[in-house]
Amino acid sequence: MGNQPFLFSLLLLFAIAHPPPVCGNAELRALMDLKASLDPENALLNTWTPLGDPCDGSFEGVACNEKGQVANISLQGKGLAGRVSPAIAGLRHLTGLYLHYNSLYGEIPREVSNLTELIDLYLNVNNMTGSIPPELGNMASLQVLQLCYNQFTGSIPRQLGSLKKLSVLALQSNRLTGAIPASLGDLGMLMRLDLSFNHLFGSIPTRLADAPMLGVLDVRNNTLSGNVPPALKRLVQGFQYENNPGLCGVGFSALSACRTLNRVNPNRPEPFEGSTTGLATRDIPETADLKLNCSQTRCSHSSKAPQASVIVGVIVVTFTLAAVVFLTFSQYRRRKQKLGSSFDIPDNRVSTDQPVEVYRKNGSPLISLEYPNGWDPLADGRNIGNFSQEALQSFRFNLEEIESATQYFARKNLLGRSNFSATYKGILRDGSFVAIKSISKTSCKTEEAEFLKGLNILTSLGHDNLVRLRGFCCSRGRGECFLVYDFVPNGNLLGYLDLKEGDNRVLEWSTRVSIINGIAKGIEYLHGCTMNKPPVVHQNISAEKVLIDHRFKPSLSDSGLHKLLTNDTVFSALKACAAMGYLAPEYTTTGRFTEKSDIYAYGVLVLQILSGKRKLTSSIRVATELCKFPDFIDKNLHGRFSEHEAATIVKVALMCTHESPEKRPSMEAIIQELGNCTNCF
Repeated sequence: MGNQPFLFSLLLLFAIAHPPPVCGNAELRALMDLKASLDPENALLNTWTPLGDPCDGSFEGVACNEKGQVANISLQGKGLAGRVSPAIAGLRHLTGLYLHYNSLYGEIPREVSNLTELIDLYLNVNNMTGSIPPELGNMASLQVLQLCYNQFTGSIPRQLGSLKKLSVLALQSNRLTGAIPASLGDLGMLMRLDLSFNHLFGSIPTRLADAPMLGVLDVRNNTLSGNVPPALKRLVQGFQYENNPGLCGVGFSALSACRTLNRVNPNRPEPFEGSTTGLATRDIPETADLKLNCSQTRCSHSSKAPQASVIVGVIVVTFTLAAVVFLTFSQYRRRKQKLGSSFDIPDNRVSTDQPVEVYRKNGSPLISLEYPNGWDPLADGRNIGNFSQEALQSFRFNLEEIESATQYFARKNLLGRSNFSATYKGILRDGSFVAIKSISKTSCKTEEAEFLKGLNILTSLGHDNLVRLRGFCCSRGRGECFLVYDFVPNGNLLGYLDLKEGDNRVLEWSTRVSIINGIAKGIEYLHGCTMNKPPVVHQNISAEKVLIDHRFKPSLSDSGLHKLLTNDTVFSALKACAAMGYLAPEYTTTGRFTEKSDIYAYGVLVLQILSGKRKLTSSIRVATELCKFPDFIDKNLHGRFSEHEAATIVKVALMCTHESPEKRPSMEAIIQELGNCTNCF
C-alpha cells in the first residue's frame, strides 16, 4: 500500500509526457484512409502513420487549428497519383484542401460536401474525371473553388449558385457542356469566373452579368451564342469572350450587332429576345426544360396547348441540331488551325490552336492596365526598384507602334500560341525585326507590387545568350500586356532534333558544343547576382525556349517571364515541361524551383543536343553512363565528333541530372568544366 502514491505519481507523469493524440482517433482514421487513396504505393506520404499525431508537425502537409483539429492539408505538387477518398468527410473542421498539380484521377467524392467549414478547395491541374457534384452547393463557407485543368464532363451544377461566399470559381480547360447557370448571378461575392476552353453553349445569362462584385468573366473558346448582356461592358478588359462565333452585341469591339427577328433563328442554339415564343435569351440557361412563359389564363385554353407543344418541339430540335453543328464546326476549326510555336510550350490540356482573333484596325493611345486601383506602372514619378521612371520610359512602346509593327496582328505574322499568350513577328519603324508576345491581363499578377517587381526584373536582364527585351506596352483597352523582344530568325532548338539523314538542318559537332556552352553562359548570368538584378531562376528551360540565330548562337527566351504571371498560368506551362522530362524530380516533393532545378533541365537539354533526340530513352541514359559514344551520339554525325569533348560534356550532363540536387554542380562549375575541352570556346 505504501507504493500506491508513488505508482500514481509515476502514471501521472507518464500521462503528461505522452498525451493521447490531440486530433482524435476519428480524424486519424480519416487521414489514414485518405493516405491509402491518395498514395496507394505508400511512396510519398510515409510520414502519415497510424501511431502518429497529425497535430505535432510530423504529418507532411497537415496543419491543425488551436483546438487540435485538422484544419489544413497542403499536398500540392507532390506527385500523388491516386484518388480522393470519401473518408475526407471525416475531417469536419478542414478549412483548406490543396491537392493541385498532382496526377489524381477519378471523380470528386460527394462526401466532400460534408466539409461545411472548408474555405479553399484546390483540385486543379490533375487528371480528374466525372461530373461536378451538385452537392458542392451545400458548402456554405467555400470562397475559392479551383477545378480547372482536369477532364470534368457534364454541366455546371445550378446548385453552385448557393455558395454565397464564393469569390473565385475556376472551371477552365475541362470538357464541360450545357449552358451557363443563371444562378451563378446570385453569388454576391463572386469576383472571378473562368469558364474558358470548355464546350458550353447557349447564351450568357443577364443575371450573371449583374453580379455586383464580378470583375473577371472569361468564357473564351466555347460555343456560346446570342446577345451579350450590355452590363458586361463595365468589366472592360475583364470580360474575355473570343472564339465564340455565335455571340453578338453592341459596345463590344470584336462583336457584331445582333439582328432582332420575330422568329426563332435556326442558326443559333437559342431564340432571340422578342421572338413569338415569348422566350427571352436570358431565360435559356435557367433550365433544361424549356417552359413557356405563359400565364394561367392563356395556358388554360385547350386550343393553345397543341400550338405550344409544337413550338417547344421545334425549339428542342433546333437546339439539338445547332449544338451538334457548332461542336462539329469548332472541332473542325481546331484541327485545321494547329500552329507550331517558336516561343511558347503548349500545355497538354489546353488547346494551343485557338483561331486568330480579328481586331479593329485603328490605332489607339497607350493606356495602362486597369488594375483594381487604377494603377499605372509609370505614374506619379515613382521609382521601381533600381529603375527610375525616366529609365523605364526607354522600354515603353505605345499601342499604335505595336499594332503597326504586327500589321494589326495579321494572321500571317502569328508565330505561335500558348494557353496564355500569342507571339507575333513584327517590324518596328527603324526596320528592325521583333517578336511581340501578347499576354492577357487575366494571366498577369494582380498585385501591383508583384507586377512591378516582375517588370523590373525583366527590364534588368541583358546578356548575349538571352533574348533581348526591347520594351513593353500595357493596354487597358485591349486587356493585354505586350512584351517586345528581338526576333531570332532560325527558330528554336526543337526544330533541330529528330532529323532524318540528309536533312540540311543537322548541326555539326562544333556547332552543338558552341550551343551547349552558350546556353550554360546564359543560365550562369541568370543565376548570378549583379547591381542591377537579383538571381533569377528560369523555371522553364527546354529545347523550345532555346532560340537559334543565323550564326547558330543560342538565346534563352522567356527568362523571368514567370515573375509577371499568376501561379495558375505557370502551373499550366509546367505540365508540358514535366512531360518532356525537364522537371527536376525534387519538385514533386518540394513544389519549388531553385537554381538546381534549372541545372537539371540544362542536363536534359545537353543530352538531347548530343543524341539529336527529343525523347531520351533509358538506353540512351545507360549508353551515356558507359560512355558508349556510338550508341547515343547522333548518328547523323556519322562519327564526326571529338571523343574527348564528348566525354567531358557527357560527364557534365550526368552530374546535372543527378537525382539529388545537392550533387548537381553550379553553373559556374559547369562552365569551368566545359572549359577543359580544347575546342569549347
